[in-house]
Amino acid sequence: MVEKLFGKYDLENVQVKDKSLAQLVSLRDLVVPHTFGRHAKKPLGKMNVNIVERLANKLMRGGTGEKTSGKVIRTHGKMQGKKLKALRIVEDAFDHVAEQTKENPVQVFIRALENSAPREDTTRVQYGGVSYQIAVDVSATRRLDMALRNLTLAAIMGSFNKGKSVSQSLANELIFTGKGDQQNSYAMKKRDETERMARSAR
Repeated sequence: MVEKLFGKYDLENVQVKDKSLAQLVSLRDLVVPHTFGRHAKKPLGKMNVNIVERLANKLMRGGTGEKTSGKVIRTHGKMQGKKLKALRIVEDAFDHVAEQTKENPVQVFIRALENSAPREDTTRVQYGGVSYQIAVDVSATRRLDMALRNLTLAAIMGSFNKGKSVSQSLANELIFTGKGDQQNSYAMKKRDETERMARSAR
């Protein structure tokens, strides 16, 4: 018997079209995506963690700690270490996505990851005491991590002092990014900014 995510969403027919991400996105059948950190001490162990659980893990952060869009975002410990709270937020967000798009929200989430994962980035190198920024290709693991980080950061920022819940904000970000809506998607704007900086550093 195939187990459905949160008892509602089928993972069997979800497709990952981006070949570089397909090898890293785990869609293992789980009702509750919580593995209790069994992967933590294994090299590249997070590759075997269900992608929805990785989204919940990224939500458990203490804000940005630096200025983002002109302000410092702080969650004051509301999300840190609270895995079940993060999972409830993800489940509510998926319910909103399913209601608004009439699609499997996991498929919308996968499309959002594909649309927001940058292909180029910059790194700092030093020649003779002088530092330069050079463009580099981004590995598939870092592409996925950056996409997850930007999606969850958009959710936290979207609900910060806005009178909107984190789950509703996350749902909106997944829908906009899944559609490829560059005007409203924070994650796609960050992807474009990263790639633009890499192009200028070539």
